[in-house]
Amino acid sequence: MYQLLQQAYGEDAMGRTQVFDWFRRFKEGITSIESNPHLGRPSTSRNEEMIAKVRTVIHNNRRLAVQEIVDDCGISVGSCDAILTDDLHMKCVCAKFVPCLLTDDQHEQRQTIAHDLFELSCEDMQFLKNIVTGDESSVYGYNPETKQQSSQWKGPTSPRPKKGCQVRSKTKVMLMAFFDSEGIVHHEYTPDGQTVNKEFYVEVLRRLRKSVR
Repeated sequence: MYQLLQQAYGEDAMGRTQVFDWFRRFKEGITSIESNPHLGRPSTSRNEEMIAKVRTVIHNNRRLAVQEIVDDCGISVGSCDAILTDDLHMKCVCAKFVPCLLTDDQHEQRQTIAHDLFELSCEDMQFLKNIVTGDESSVYGYNPETKQQSSQWKGPTSPRPKKGCQVRSKTKVMLMAFFDSEGIVHHEYTPDGQTVNKEFYVEVLRRLRKSVR
């Protein structure tokens, strides 16, 4: 049969697989030449109703994966991606680390304090000079020379100076420094084994107060 079709239609003849597939269909009593309806999701899954459904699912839980949205809404991955990016203009981003998560009341208090400080700075031009702020950082138990500090003068025939590569010490302490508009006003290192808590910070602030008098 396949050879007869090739002789009759030449290059326009169907392939071997298609010929045997249609032969099987006719043998089973299927006389229609129309393709069977395809199972699966409808092609109209990207409509206003589905966009609204995806939006609701995302607003209820913004950490859902695409596959979870697909399972909840009953659409394809491609339609889900298109709705998220093209229709809802969304993209998946990682959460950013912040020092702490503030409550609404804490946000409001910070805004009030910032507003008050801003008004004071506008009324008194010397206000900022009275502010002392501080920070802390861990430092290691050695202080290596910089490239500039280790520079030496040498003649045309003198060998280039060398310095050993220092291995960073495992010993480290926390340095606390406080400064105003003119520079550092107080600094100190935490004693070895000291727990940094509110009681310790109270003592540090008392020593700071004596330094700025």
